[in-house]
Amino acid sequence: MTYSVAVAGASGYAGGELLRLLAGHPEFEIRTVTGHSSAGSPLVDSQPHLRSLAHLVLQPTTPEVLDGHDVVFFALPHGASGELTAQLRGVRLAVDCGADHRLASADDWAAFYGGEHHEPWTYGVPELLVAAAGGKQRANLVGATRIAAPGCNASTVALSLAPGIAAGAIEARDLVSVLAVGPSGAGRAAKTHLLGAELMGSANPYAVGGTHRHIPEIKQALRGAGAAEEPTISLTPVLVPMSRGILATSTARLAPGATAADVRAAWERAYAGEPFVQLLPEGRFPRTADTLGANTCLMGLAVDEAAGRVVVVAALDNLAKGTAGAAVQSANIALGIPETTGLSPNGTAP
Repeated sequence: MTYSVAVAGASGYAGGELLRLLAGHPEFEIRTVTGHSSAGSPLVDSQPHLRSLAHLVLQPTTPEVLDGHDVVFFALPHGASGELTAQLRGVRLAVDCGADHRLASADDWAAFYGGEHHEPWTYGVPELLVAAAGGKQRANLVGATRIAAPGCNASTVALSLAPGIAAGAIEARDLVSVLAVGPSGAGRAAKTHLLGAELMGSANPYAVGGTHRHIPEIKQALRGAGAAEEPTISLTPVLVPMSRGILATSTARLAPGATAADVRAAWERAYAGEPFVQLLPEGRFPRTADTLGANTCLMGLAVDEAAGRVVVVAALDNLAKGTAGAAVQSANIALGIPETTGLSPNGTAP
């Protein structure tokens, strides 16, 4: 079966990555692409690398343009998709890569985003451990009609820490995560601090001191994984001069009585057989370069016995597995398509 697809926000980085993956998907036919200020121009003016889609012209992002497709992917800034998605009537599956449908708590939304809080949709991280489902979020995605793709930093950290929390091998309080991130995660809009001249040769922290908008999303995921106490996390992202990628170093207190063997067993058990989330052999740690263009999250694991902390280093491509790949993977599951269709664990090198 072929599903008709529209991508809203097709001129941005996330929209471009969605289109790159969808263009190679055997069961999705891209019929419509929309933009805002770029409406009326050829798609290849905004996405010149997508040569197979040179026939498409960007249309306005309106409910009338998007309605009637089998699947609509939204790659819009936060606050832009909630009102729009509420007006859809004839769409079988909608997948939002923005933040509007991720948070269950209206208070969290008000504190970190502001504006109207919209209904939470099924969270699009299939490999995430979920205590209530007795397994993983994958089960909740089967047959879903509305999916909230994750924040890239949020899913990286949640996938890093959930196995230890679910197994009782680490404590949910006093979590710390420092992330080296590429500026493509901030979108394509022109901003002075994202100019090449500002980034080259420098590392720049941002959203320091508990202000990053992905914090409530991480805590929500870790609560769902079975945290015995309310999670607390100090999250510090750092912009580094690479266009795409996340390297997240997360640490947690070792639970009383837990051993290094218990820790490794928890992560091995969590991700055994997963095609896209893989734990590296003991003593090995990932590089962002090994995940570029791939729908893959690689992890390395260690126990710092002197500090009594577990260290997890995770790498992924923020635009691929962190956003568009997660969206396509989740859509596959929802529609009953084999989960790996149109997605590859292989990156590009050098």
